[in-house]
Amino acid sequence: MQHDAITERRNNIAPIPFEADAPFLKIVGELPRELNGTLYRNGPNPQFDSPGAHWFVGDGMLHAFHIENGRASYRNRWVRTPKWLAEHDAGRALFGGFGRKLPHAPANLTDGGVANTNIIFHAGKLLALEEAHLPTEIEPGTLATRGYHNYLGRVAGSFTAHPKIDPLTGELVFFGYNAAGPLTPALSYGSIDASGKATRFERFEAPYASMVHDFIVTANHVLFPILPITGSMERAMSGRPPYAWEPDKGAYVGVMKRSGTAKDIVWFRAEACYVFHVMNAWEDGDRIVADVMQFEEAPLFPHPDGRPTDPEKSRARHCRWTFDLSGNTDRFQQTYLDDLTGEFPRIDDRRAGLKSRHGWYACANPKLPMFGALSGIVHVDGNGRRLGHYLLPAGDTISEPVFVERSKDAAEGDGWLLAVIWRARENRSDLAVFNATDIEAGPAALVQLGHRVPDGFHGNWVGAG
Repeated sequence: MQHDAITERRNNIAPIPFEADAPFLKIVGELPRELNGTLYRNGPNPQFDSPGAHWFVGDGMLHAFHIENGRASYRNRWVRTPKWLAEHDAGRALFGGFGRKLPHAPANLTDGGVANTNIIFHAGKLLALEEAHLPTEIEPGTLATRGYHNYLGRVAGSFTAHPKIDPLTGELVFFGYNAAGPLTPALSYGSIDASGKATRFERFEAPYASMVHDFIVTANHVLFPILPITGSMERAMSGRPPYAWEPDKGAYVGVMKRSGTAKDIVWFRAEACYVFHVMNAWEDGDRIVADVMQFEEAPLFPHPDGRPTDPEKSRARHCRWTFDLSGNTDRFQQTYLDDLTGEFPRIDDRRAGLKSRHGWYACANPKLPMFGALSGIVHVDGNGRRLGHYLLPAGDTISEPVFVERSKDAAEGDGWLLAVIWRARENRSDLAVFNATDIEAGPAALVQLGHRVPDGFHGNWVGAG
C-alpha cells in the first residue's frame, strides 16, 4: 500500500543530467524483422534550473531508438541551440522561459530558442522543431546539431512544431504564430516542396494574439485555430502571465483554400475551447471534418490574474469539428466522440489530410493531472469508436504513440505502434512495440533502457534506406 502511494506521488517530468549511448539493449519478446529504422523523440530537458520556468520551455533533448534486424540501440543528445551553448559556457541558466532573459544574462544574448517539441524528416533533412524559432537541422544517427535551417533565406521567424506533409505530393505545409514579434496577433503561412525548396511564405493578422500550437490541413484547405490562450505583452511587462486563459475572446478558426491567399480566409466561430493537437482532417463534399483533442478550459496556463483553470474542465477529449463551406453559417460544430481523457493523437500518416479509418492516442486517468497521467493507448476507427484500449500497470506513464507501416503498400493501419513507457517502480523506461490493430494484446516487444526518458512531446519514425 505504501509503495503504491509513493508511486502515485512521483512523476517523470524532471530532466536527466546526462547524454548516453547504449549500443546493445535488452529486448523482451521479439522485434519484428521488418521494423528497421530510428524512432526520434524530442522533449524538454533543462540543462539548468531556472526559477519559475514553465515545463514547455526546457532545453530540447533528442532520444533516438535505432532498430535493425531485431536488435536495438539508444542515444540521447541535447540540441545545441545558441541558448544551450551560452548557458553551457556560463554554467548557469540565462533565460527564464518564453524568451525572458534573467537579470545577469549578457546584453548581446537574444536567442532563447530551445528546439524541444518535435522532430521530423523531410526532403532529406532531420529537423528539430519548436514553435517560436526556425527549424534546427540535426545530423541523423549522431544527433549532432547543424544549426538553423532557413530554406536559403526564404523562411523567417517562428515555424510551427506541427507542420503537415502531404502524403500525395510530399509538400510540407507550415505556419508560425507571433509572426510580427513576441505576443503579436500575426501568423505566417508557407510551404516547402518535396525537394526542400520554399515555394510560399506570407503573413496575415489573426483576430487576437494566441498560442497556436497546431493547425489543420486537408487536400485543398488549411485551417488556423485561434483559441483563447492569449498572448499579452502588457501582461508580460507587468510581471503577469504572458500567456493566459481568456474564454471571453471565444474560438475562431480561419479557413483558407491551399490554392488561395490569406485575403480569402473565412473566419468561423464557436464556444471557447482549447486544442493542442489535431488527429486528422478531411473534406466531405462542402464540409470539412477535423478530429481534435479538445479541452473545455486550457490546462497548464492560468487566468490573466493568475488563478488556475478548472481541473475538471482542463482535460482533453476526442472531439469532431465540422465546418459548412456552403456559406449558410459562420459557426462550426463541436461534437465529443468519447468521454475518455487523452492527448497526443496520431494516424497512419499516409492518410494525412484524407479520410482515415484508424487513429490512436495516449489516454489518461481523469483523476490525475492531465499531462502527468497518460497511462494507456486507445485505438479508434474513423468515427471515433474505440477498437482497442490498453492500460499500463498503475503508476506507469506513456508517451505519444507513433505509427509505423509494415511496408509502403501495406493497408492503412497495418503496422506497429511505438511508444516510450516510464516504469514508475523501477524509475526507468522501455520502448514498447505494439501490433497497431491489436493493442489490447499488449506490447509484442519491449526494448529496455537502464535509465528513464523524461516525459516529452513528439517524435517520428524514419525508416532505413
